[in-house]
Amino acid sequence: MPRYAQLVMGPAGSGKSTYCSTMVQHCEALGRAVQVVNLDPAAELFSYPVTADIRELIEVDDVMEDDSLRFGPNGGLVFCMEYFANNFSWLEESLGHVEDDYVLFDCPGQIELYTHLPVMKQLVEQLQQWEFRVCGVFLVDSQFMVESFKFISGILAALSAMISLEIPQINIMTKMDLLSKKAKKEIEKYLDPDMYSMIEDSTNILKSKMFKKLTKSICGLIDDYGMVRFLPFDRSDEESINIVLQHIDFTIQYGEDLEFKEPKECEEDKSALVDEYFQDHVDE
Repeated sequence: MPRYAQLVMGPAGSGKSTYCSTMVQHCEALGRAVQVVNLDPAAELFSYPVTADIRELIEVDDVMEDDSLRFGPNGGLVFCMEYFANNFSWLEESLGHVEDDYVLFDCPGQIELYTHLPVMKQLVEQLQQWEFRVCGVFLVDSQFMVESFKFISGILAALSAMISLEIPQINIMTKMDLLSKKAKKEIEKYLDPDMYSMIEDSTNILKSKMFKKLTKSICGLIDDYGMVRFLPFDRSDEESINIVLQHIDFTIQYGEDLEFKEPKECEEDKSALVDEYFQDHVDE
């Protein structure tokens, strides 16, 4: 039988560990067994139990304190991840081999791991060899995405991970519960965006003709191929959590031998469900 994995990615501070904690609690309430693996060698505290912790293999602090290496925080983290890639046997032993495993991998936030370094791609390929069906879950902080040019930057980061890893990817706006009513209403347009309207918003800010042209090309590419869409994630709303989990489960076909239902928020009625979420939370 296949095994299942979520690769939880996103910039530092986007809420990866909070997402993992919320998903563990939600799945426990549903009677589902979910494991979490920490892959951040610089992590400090967790609010959930971990099945495996990369810090048992190597820690950033130890690398930085090694006089023969002389790495800073970022160089130390990259060194740790490359060391991890050369010791996947540690992860295999930590995971064991239980059929129908469902594992959340809490990943580091350094963007270079998802652009030009091969470590995360090697991890995906290794997991697939171990019969895992892997879904990328890319998080961005909704508080960061309230302006169009910042939103475009967030999309490019998500695209970078998607292209680098070549796996199905669900993109999520986190911390929706921290937004004001006004901000929630404003951010609604970014969940399923009209990129051509983003062009108008962005070009009003940009003064350089060269960057206006570049922004227009980027927005056109994203819109033409429908490459990036976002789901809202409100940790205080069970329905919001469930919608995200349904999408991920459907992507990796979790429980395909059971009676499986497509996620409520399929493409045809995505707008209706987004409207329903914001009507419930903005009008409160």
